[in-house]
Amino acid sequence: MLQLNTQDITLGQSYQSKQQAIQSLANQLAEQGLVKPAYVDGMLNREQQNSTFLGSGIAIPHGTTDTRDQVIKTGVTVQHFPNGVDWGDGNVAYLAIGIAAKSDEHLGILKQLTKVLSADGVEAQLKQATSAEQIIALLNGDIQLECDFDASLIQLDFPASDMVQMAAVAGGLLKNTGSCDAEFVADLVTKQPTHVGNGLWVVSSNRAVKRTAMSLVTTINSCEYDNLPVKGLIAFAACNSAHQKPLSVLNQLIFDGKQSIVLESKTPALISLFNEGEISSSTEPSSSEGNTAVFKIKNAHGLHARPGAMLVAEAKKFDSAIKVTNLDGDGKSVNAKSLMKVIALGVKHGHQLQFTAEGSDAAQALAAIGSAIESGLGES
Repeated sequence: MLQLNTQDITLGQSYQSKQQAIQSLANQLAEQGLVKPAYVDGMLNREQQNSTFLGSGIAIPHGTTDTRDQVIKTGVTVQHFPNGVDWGDGNVAYLAIGIAAKSDEHLGILKQLTKVLSADGVEAQLKQATSAEQIIALLNGDIQLECDFDASLIQLDFPASDMVQMAAVAGGLLKNTGSCDAEFVADLVTKQPTHVGNGLWVVSSNRAVKRTAMSLVTTINSCEYDNLPVKGLIAFAACNSAHQKPLSVLNQLIFDGKQSIVLESKTPALISLFNEGEISSSTEPSSSEGNTAVFKIKNAHGLHARPGAMLVAEAKKFDSAIKVTNLDGDGKSVNAKSLMKVIALGVKHGHQLQFTAEGSDAAQALAAIGSAIESGLGES
């Protein structure tokens, strides 16, 4: 996979317009022997067709499919704009990655970028970066921005008989994923948990924590703590502020009196809830056949920025909540209205995408998305 290194990054750049920035990036690509001089025309034309602003202060200018013959070798060049560059539509870029790709070699780097850039706080970190090493660490995910929470940190319907067992299991999950050491687990079981309503409890510790993470344990048994019911326990291992996002989701659930969503949801819904902040009265997506459809991507180079943006734009035309899963990828379901998350699916030519829509115009949304994919998403 294409990798970024410190030699690819130029710090402290300033431009009056994104066109100037793109011109400079194209010149650097040419100087590195990655493209021919005419490649700049493709980069500027691509920007006219659709903005390459990816989100969170980053843009990914690149050429059109018509100018792929101007690419000598796949590679990238990166420029940092501490004062920002106006990228149009109210978007400000603090980092631009100029991409030269002969085919779809760049999809891997885009997938990595979108995973990192979907996290909270990235834009501020990019703006304040003072070294190439900082930027590389940020883009590689070495700087933790999101709380770890996945299927390995969830244990549903555990046959616990008391709170100590619940805390031990929650702490064990965190230890097993490498978030903390045994000292953390020993400390967690001595902590006084907080009841947040409807049998849901919260406990935390910062002792011997390596990465901020959250675990969740629910029980099928009837047990109590301080004469209050125990149905589930959320445990936080915190060593930075990455736990603020799931904590905010939890606070909103408590405020709305919807703790039961946490206690009754299945693992995929819980991951979506706390990682994406999607609070819904429905804990499970509809399984109705009328709300699900599978389409095959025909684009020769997969869902790179332009067709990805076209797909997202089509999804945004509808009120329904729309999820998309790459059946030929990791099987993760993401918001079809988020360009970063769609590109992060790493969709290549021939991959099958499953769309699930919920709402009053779900059927129309799926039909329109299918038509857009069939027509090539803006590419012949």
